[in-house]
Amino acid sequence: MLFCVILLSGGLFAQNIKTLISEAGGTDKYPNAAKITVFDSTIVDVQETGLSYVHIHQLYKILNAKGALDLSVIKYGYDPLSAFVDIKMVKVHHADGRTTDYDVSKVIDYPAPARAIYWGAREKMLEIGRLNPGDAVEVVFFKKGYTYALLAGEEDDERYIPPMRGHYYDIVEFFSNEPVLEKYYEVIIPSSKELQYEFYNGEVRSSVKFGDNTKIYSFTKRDILPMKRESGMVAWSDVAPKLLLSTSPDWYAKSMWFYGVNEDFGSFESTPEIDAKVNEILKGAKNEMDSIAKLTHWCADEIRYSGISMGEGEGYTLHTGDMTFTDRCGVCKDKAGMLITMLRAAGFKSYAAMTMAGSRIDYIPADQFNHSVTVVQLHNGEYMILDPTWVPGVRELWSSREQQQNYLMGLPEGADLMETPISPPENHYIYINGTSEIKSDGTLTGTFTIEAEGQSDASVRGVFSRAPIATWQDNLEKELLKVSPNAILKDVTHTKNSDYQNTPVKMTYTYEIPNYAVVTEDEVIFTPFVAKGVYQRAMGHLYTNTSYDERTYPFRTGCSLLLEMNEEVKLPKYKEVVYLPEAETVSGTGADYSGAYEVSKRKLTFNQKVTIKKRVFQPEDWSSFKTAVDNQRYMMEEPVILAR
Repeated sequence: MLFCVILLSGGLFAQNIKTLISEAGGTDKYPNAAKITVFDSTIVDVQETGLSYVHIHQLYKILNAKGALDLSVIKYGYDPLSAFVDIKMVKVHHADGRTTDYDVSKVIDYPAPARAIYWGAREKMLEIGRLNPGDAVEVVFFKKGYTYALLAGEEDDERYIPPMRGHYYDIVEFFSNEPVLEKYYEVIIPSSKELQYEFYNGEVRSSVKFGDNTKIYSFTKRDILPMKRESGMVAWSDVAPKLLLSTSPDWYAKSMWFYGVNEDFGSFESTPEIDAKVNEILKGAKNEMDSIAKLTHWCADEIRYSGISMGEGEGYTLHTGDMTFTDRCGVCKDKAGMLITMLRAAGFKSYAAMTMAGSRIDYIPADQFNHSVTVVQLHNGEYMILDPTWVPGVRELWSSREQQQNYLMGLPEGADLMETPISPPENHYIYINGTSEIKSDGTLTGTFTIEAEGQSDASVRGVFSRAPIATWQDNLEKELLKVSPNAILKDVTHTKNSDYQNTPVKMTYTYEIPNYAVVTEDEVIFTPFVAKGVYQRAMGHLYTNTSYDERTYPFRTGCSLLLEMNEEVKLPKYKEVVYLPEAETVSGTGADYSGAYEVSKRKLTFNQKVTIKKRVFQPEDWSSFKTAVDNQRYMMEEPVILAR
């Protein structure tokens, strides 16, 4: 009872539960919601060690059958190496006035479903069963620990102390897919600790009070409504309200800690076997960059991405190079650690770095990371980022699908938060050049050559690198069939996929397509083959939803891109040109576009150039980006018409 009184001491929670449920509203007020959160209260008690005891009290009201199904099971995930979860109370307040208390001793603790990463995560679950609209579910649970496992100890609470001992951080989302009437977050922290915080993308009611040798920070936000998602937008955490808190003074402190914890663990110590492999890989290396490339590609291609629990050393500690080299598998931090070990064995200065794939890192030094990479110091003193996780079979050493992404290097002298630069579109070109002829019966014969580099190379090369060799010929033919189901592949030549490190991909197709053009006594109607968008697999911008006139939030695509398409078409006899599609030339902050047709006697020439200027865009970039994409789609679909 005392525990519940403590939790109900703030804001709306001091009122009677049944009154709160009654006054919360229903489908008339929230017609699109399956359920609403009446309140969500979190109180965190931080110890001197940085260990935090977290008390959570939540009340949900069911509005329809989907909401009833969603709440029929209460479930929380955790990592037993670093966190503890205890469901204290589950109570259903029925719409007819009854209440049902559930026996929390029947909570089931079981291994969490996993794919690719098997680190022993678990879930606690209590089945509630059938619920009805109007019912409300009240849950109280307790947590301690943190979200990353690191060198777990044997003592009772020792394993739950965060990796950066004595420090505390949290990332608190004040947004939801369903209405939240009130969200309350409180931190009780020793007076000796300095806590910095910032609230992003909105406003919150906050206060700081002083207790006996403690400081109490509280944050309250009411009437949180779902935000309308836009297709292709950045992560919600980039634009929605959130609270970041940290006792770490700055990113330099986090950087030095990250460096130290891995050096102390011996993550990058080489062995005679690793030394021998490094010498083998570097045999014939021409220079500094060639050596770095060879080692990066070996770690990318030869270490399989698979995370198995290896005991101590998960989370921020990178497994030893010896372990990864022996097992030939690991997650991002293991692939990064393997590369650091090999680079150091080759005489380079190399360190680990942390980054956040998929969203922004804000400046309060809370641990906003989900990915580990490698940095190497070049002979000129500059640092270069390498990512063996994202570049298997890719000519780049750092994936430009990670451009405009924040990262933190773990250096002995410390480092500040940094951002990867925009990768110029010309680093990711696609050149498609073709010649073709339309016969008098409408058959199209022709050839085209496609060349690509960077991330475009990786996309085009996917017909090989993402499939068994027995399917390569079929995959090559499918790219023609996507343009025209009548296409017949006569011949295709291409660069060796095994030579991807040395040569950008290049393919030359020879094809025939019966009945491609509509040819009658009066007219000829067709769209040039290249214009129709062969190898769209490499043109990620074409998958963008351009139905929005304007955008509210930043948006993103796969990578910057330079696309140039050219074709010369030999025409059958005709009298005059009736219609040639015309597209608008655009040049803007998001994209550039130009495209046109020319006809000279019996030759039609098609030229098109699309420049996608970056990966992450602001709303003001939308106009030029949308126009460029729509123009290319227009040229793909709009036919040329000739009179005979």
